[in-house]
Amino acid sequence: MRAGIQTDNRELLERLHRSTKGPFAIDEAARIWSLPVLRARRLVLYLFARGWLSRVRHGLYVVVPLGAANPSAWREEPWTVAAKAFSPCFIAGWSACEHWSLTEQMFRAVQVHTARLIRARDIEVQGTPFRLKHVPIEQHFGLKVVWQGQVKIQVSDPSRTIVDILDAPKLGGGIRHVADVLGVYISGEHRNDALLVEYADRLGNRTVFKRLGFLLEHLHMGNADLIAACQQRVSEGLSALDPSTPPIGTITKRWNLRINAKLAQQESPS
Repeated sequence: MRAGIQTDNRELLERLHRSTKGPFAIDEAARIWSLPVLRARRLVLYLFARGWLSRVRHGLYVVVPLGAANPSAWREEPWTVAAKAFSPCFIAGWSACEHWSLTEQMFRAVQVHTARLIRARDIEVQGTPFRLKHVPIEQHFGLKVVWQGQVKIQVSDPSRTIVDILDAPKLGGGIRHVADVLGVYISGEHRNDALLVEYADRLGNRTVFKRLGFLLEHLHMGNADLIAACQQRVSEGLSALDPSTPPIGTITKRWNLRINAKLAQQESPS
């Protein structure tokens, strides 16, 4: 339970609540309160110790709602945390698949692509695991804005999401799940063949076209024009259908691809 709060401190909390959008850093609190950073740090730690603020991660805090039933257990929304803690960033991979209803599978970790240099790929914040990937800012394209309260969050749009999980199938939960997601995309409202090709060209990894073309043909879910666009962009050299599994299996010369994962309705590759 939170300790009582003095009138002056309540006013400070209200100013934070009005002026911040999601988690805030010490220097932001100092600016909002018009106080020196050292004084603001002491106040933040004081309010945190008494349960009026929650620590998101080191140096990042959020105001606990006054009506929170259990203040000590209160947690900020994970996407809001990501937007603040890893900015500039966007929600990607399996998390974007969930957002766009491209899968019914639920993943505990939140997949985030960030332009920040990261030391650890897997971290946990307020009990939520985050899977991070460094993506240069020039590759932050094909994004949509969603809102959580007053916090603006960027998420890869459906076509960019498909390109990303074809580029690195582990971001989509493995190639088998990627094939399922692709099937939903191809048969659904989000399908945009021209955008898919444009994004894959822009990303610059031609293995995306190998995997896409093979899956479209193998699972009978593409049209001739899209498959032809993929075939025109197949690069030399052998690639793996799923780079996270051992390099064993048959090879399809049409796609310069080693089929090292078993898929539904699998046929002998040409």
